Amino acid sequence: MFTFKQFTVNQDRCAMKIGTDGLLLGAWTPLINNPKAILDIGAGTGILSLMLAQRSTAEQIDAIEIDEDAYEQCVENFETSPWGDKLFCFHAGLDEFVDEIEDDPSDSELAQQYNLIISNPPFYTEDFKTDDLQRDMARFQDAMPFEELIEAAALLLSDNGIFSVIIPFKEEAKFVSMCKELNLFPLQITRVKGTPTSDIKRSLMAFCRIEQTPLIDELTIEVSRHQYTPEYIALTKDFYLKL
Repeated sequence: MFTFKQFTVNQDRCAMKIGTDGLLLGAWTPLINNPKAILDIGAGTGILSLMLAQRSTAEQIDAIEIDEDAYEQCVENFETSPWGDKLFCFHAGLDEFVDEIEDDPSDSELAQQYNLIISNPPFYTEDFKTDDLQRDMARFQDAMPFEELIEAAALLLSDNGIFSVIIPFKEEAKFVSMCKELNLFPLQITRVKGTPTSDIKRSLMAFCRIEQTPLIDELTIEVSRHQYTPEYIALTKDFYLKL
């Protein structure tokens, strides 16, 4: 169990536990367009949806999760939160979710309805895999390729929408290029490193449909072990109990 200031997340049935990547993305994602409908792709425990429910005035937050155990736990976490009336989780893969919207005329109004699409995608592209299929599904990119994620965002994002992800820094240029092919352009990029002397490991990225010069900056998490930087504290203090 992971207890935050306004909600609690159970994660004993999820292959992917709550980590720094998800917490960073949920706290960092820009809400400058005041989103009313949000989509969380690959919800896991539901942590991103819950953080955005706390941060935003969204009327509807949809999440999709392919793993059955994670889906059931996500639903439970939603139901026990203060925002259970506007959080919905679908047990489906991204391709199923998109196909259903495209194939069912009665759901055609769903296309391009989301003002914010957020994802902490599985992005480990190494060739090796473990004996734990559930964890592999959660961790490895072939469970949800970047191409599939970006195509879905381009289809489902509203005209003023924002598409927000966290990926390895080494994948940043490739991801930006793939988004540009579908007319999604970087709005803001924050490059993350663990300590002042460590290499940049992650890129927090927000995309929109308007081409512009993006705001680019850096974030360092710790000065030393468990000594967090003022910037990291400012970003996450509304969630962590001890900050």
